[in-house]
Amino acid sequence: MSKGKVNPVFFNFNHSFKALYPQGTEVKGKSGLVFNIQRFSLHDGPGIRTTVFLKGCPLACKWCSNPESWNPYPEIMTFDIRCIRCGRCVEACPQGAITIINEKREIDWSKCNQCLKCAEVCPSGAIEQVGKYMSVEEVVEEVGKDALFYLNSGGGVTFSGGEPLTQWEFVKEACRRCKEKGIHTALDTTGCVGWDIMEQVLEYIDLVLYDIKHTNPLKHIEGTGVSNELILANLEKTAAKTKTWLRVALIPAFNVSESFIEKVAQLARQLKVEKVSLLPYHEWGKSKYARLGQTYPFEGVDILSDDCVNEYKGLIQSCGVEVDIGR
Repeated sequence: MSKGKVNPVFFNFNHSFKALYPQGTEVKGKSGLVFNIQRFSLHDGPGIRTTVFLKGCPLACKWCSNPESWNPYPEIMTFDIRCIRCGRCVEACPQGAITIINEKREIDWSKCNQCLKCAEVCPSGAIEQVGKYMSVEEVVEEVGKDALFYLNSGGGVTFSGGEPLTQWEFVKEACRRCKEKGIHTALDTTGCVGWDIMEQVLEYIDLVLYDIKHTNPLKHIEGTGVSNELILANLEKTAAKTKTWLRVALIPAFNVSESFIEKVAQLARQLKVEKVSLLPYHEWGKSKYARLGQTYPFEGVDILSDDCVNEYKGLIQSCGVEVDIGR
């Protein structure tokens, strides 16, 4: 059977994340599971940035655009257009999960155990491994390649996910090394982690991009699978300790309402955060679900109009809070 997504309700973030990795993998502060490093990013903090995306997340947001970030282990992702139907994946799969029928490769995801053998033998990249173990040194070296751009633009590195704090020891050490090199550090987080962990990482963070899904605890559970009690408690402590931006994904049929936006504005003003970033719902990650053997759970939701998004921006501004869209 496939490993599936870790149930966020039962995951204990006060324990080492190492238990969820393959046996023998060095994780604790030495290496991390990265699924993408995006250079020249303009949407994850100030200036030109390098965003390091880490696998593993305690939330199960129905609209998530990075479903490949959920699971805390490497997994396969398919790219059917690249398939040359050579049959090597069929031969390599020990579970018999892959077949080629009528010139088309099929995967029985219920049989797949993410052994990755198919990705290892695929010559065309039609099946790829998502998630690569990288050492702190490797990540810091990659980040450092664009140091000149950071200096000229006021940018730096942003650790994102998933939830980067599921690999908090790795993030802490990588940020410490980056700061030694004079690189601005940012953390994009849900805040769904014990404060004892978060506080340690914040020692090496210049800016926190704090995700707010909903202020209502029941609605938060409905949309993400977890309560927002810990998240809001950590937000108050974070804003008092580190420069903070609130990031609010505007999700139709979930949190798009004047009352929610007013509460966000009040929260931002109360905590004296630097600004609010509104992130309108989009479907850019929709195609990834099928490529991971999953079903997109947010089908049929309308995209917000620009007029609607600008109306909410104006509402927040009217409360004396700085706000922008898409950053």
